[in-house]
Amino acid sequence: MLYEMFFLSSVCRPVVAPRKSFPLWLVVLGVLGVLAVLGLIIGLLVHFLAVEVKIYYYQGSFKVLNIPYDRNYERETSLENNYLSKILEIKMVDAFQNSNIYKQYINSQIITLVPENNTVTAHIWLVFKDSWSNKKNLRRRIESILHQILENNSGPLTTDPGSLKLMEISKVDAEKIINNRCGRRPRMSATYDRITGGSTAHQGEWPWQASLRVNGRHYCGASLIGERFLLTAAHCFQRTNDPKNLTVSFGTRVTPAYMQHYVEEIIIHEDYVKGEHHDDVAVVKLTEKVSFRNDVHRVCLPEATQIFPPGEGVVVTGWGSLSYNGKSPLLLQKASIKIIDTNTCNSEETYGGRIKDTMLCAGYLEGNIDACQGDSGGPLVHPNSRDIWYLVGIVSWGHECGRVNKPGVYMKVTSYRGWIASKTGI
Repeated sequence: MLYEMFFLSSVCRPVVAPRKSFPLWLVVLGVLGVLAVLGLIIGLLVHFLAVEVKIYYYQGSFKVLNIPYDRNYERETSLENNYLSKILEIKMVDAFQNSNIYKQYINSQIITLVPENNTVTAHIWLVFKDSWSNKKNLRRRIESILHQILENNSGPLTTDPGSLKLMEISKVDAEKIINNRCGRRPRMSATYDRITGGSTAHQGEWPWQASLRVNGRHYCGASLIGERFLLTAAHCFQRTNDPKNLTVSFGTRVTPAYMQHYVEEIIIHEDYVKGEHHDDVAVVKLTEKVSFRNDVHRVCLPEATQIFPPGEGVVVTGWGSLSYNGKSPLLLQKASIKIIDTNTCNSEETYGGRIKDTMLCAGYLEGNIDACQGDSGGPLVHPNSRDIWYLVGIVSWGHECGRVNKPGVYMKVTSYRGWIASKTGI
């Protein structure tokens, strides 16, 4: 019996279940699903390649002929540099805005000028937007328009179209180029907002603004003027001028600290006297270089001969009190004010002759809008015709904040341009 059972089991085969067949409707549904997914993928690719708008950055150069050699052309804040750059920028803006790619045009700037023997090489920076599929055609059109600009020598300048060079660069490289130039603002508010009577600044709007801190707490403003140097008021160091007690922070929030740096040296003007207002200027040297980025980089210093006339619009920024002896804001404040004539500011009802040639008044005689406590040392800035911002003044003193006939008083940066250069090399 055992033998039979073994024999039977050895010749048995496993039972194979009959193969199932899917209903036709389910097969059709599956095929349609696969086709739908493929269609979606293809559609997205077509949208990305042909419709999706991308930002493209370019840098290039060309030569301006018949210009006698002058080193001032390479100084980014010189009158010569700004004059020639302005002419070239107007030519580019007009040409691109009047072309058939005006909808793709975003920005164009002269970045640097390099004087050579009877020529000046202009280095340019361009930003456009277009679909990926039109990328090559866009570059050809840009080059064609630039050639037309350079071939048209009807104006005061002679340019060489054969010298044109243009290449696409990455967003990172494009930002580095701009952030290494002084006074550029990547983000700008649509209008000037009116510190006392002011309003909150946007992130990155005033990238040179710094906070001087004692034991981690804000007490004065400052302006970033170089990789390791800031400009501020001498009276900010009446309590302590020990670098070990000081740190510097950037950004728009006064706390927590952003991109904190340590101080190596404080250089106070040799003629400053504690408790007095003259020569109220100081340089702060950092232990390490600041890494420039979109929201933190330097402001331009004006030439000693540069003039900012009465009535000119300027902006003061800081984390100072919102009113005299009042509360201080967490976010950076900005206020649009105007330069006031020194004779007016020295009248009996204002400051009675206390305003020196090294000072300037800014604000409104009717009061309300003004710098205040905690804004000391901070920047008073002005944009030139190319929208490049210059440090006009340093918040110094005043009678309380926002009082009638008592506008803010600032150290005039042009008066100290030589002193700043002697201490910083800038």
